[in-house]
Amino acid sequence: MQGSLGEKIGEGAFADVHAWAPGQVVKLFKAGAPRRVSWWEARMIRAVFAAGGPAPEVLGEVTLEGRFGIVLPRLDGPTLLQHYRSGAITFEQAGAILATLCLAVHKTPPPPDVLPLRDWMDGTLRLSGSMLPKHIATGILALIERLSPGDGLCHTDLHPGNVIMTAEGPRLIDWTGTVRAPAALDLASAHVLLSEIAPELVDNPQRPRAVNAAVQSEYARLAGMSPAALEEAMEPYLPIVRVFLLLGGAVPALRERLIQRVEAALRRED
Repeated sequence: MQGSLGEKIGEGAFADVHAWAPGQVVKLFKAGAPRRVSWWEARMIRAVFAAGGPAPEVLGEVTLEGRFGIVLPRLDGPTLLQHYRSGAITFEQAGAILATLCLAVHKTPPPPDVLPLRDWMDGTLRLSGSMLPKHIATGILALIERLSPGDGLCHTDLHPGNVIMTAEGPRLIDWTGTVRAPAALDLASAHVLLSEIAPELVDNPQRPRAVNAAVQSEYARLAGMSPAALEEAMEPYLPIVRVFLLLGGAVPALRERLIQRVEAALRRED
């Protein structure tokens, strides 16, 4: 595809984002990143965009020096995280933006390409080898089977760093973890990321917790349900989200704590 690798304008765990062509960027996956991760994200972005969901359009795919890249429209603007940290908006406003995007995902019909949560988890566990203790892998699959998750569309990585505040409105990025599951899974994801993970990484742990409280409250209002009902629906999905994070290698320093919380939740389910 026509274009050339320009300045690096962003970086994540698995990929760097570079300027590519006028109005375009390339999400270039790092050497050593599993090809299945990059291939899957390209497939999910295409599928969600085609279904009318809040995903960017895939403009092309490239391989540069053995690294796979996805060419996407350039989304200019700060992340939602940068926006509220600068004081440009309040924590309540940040939470409302994230809740609105979350609901837009859940209103999108899940494309046929998107795997059910049980299939996604089973395949990921098989590929992860011995990354997780066997009793956790077995227990989390049994939990998913007991829950019999619904057939909605979920992003599973909803946090302010994955929202770009463009002139045309907020846009959601990073669709690697897209699955078929009930909305409660996404709300559980936001809760764990903002109330358990982010507070360990920032100087003021109350900021992400305040955003999470606003996300949960505004989503409940938009969905026409009580906050208590939303919390009850979300609760059994918390250990599943923590397993997502463990499989992704997020925050190694918190690995043992996450494992302990998963084990405690699985014991309560027995």
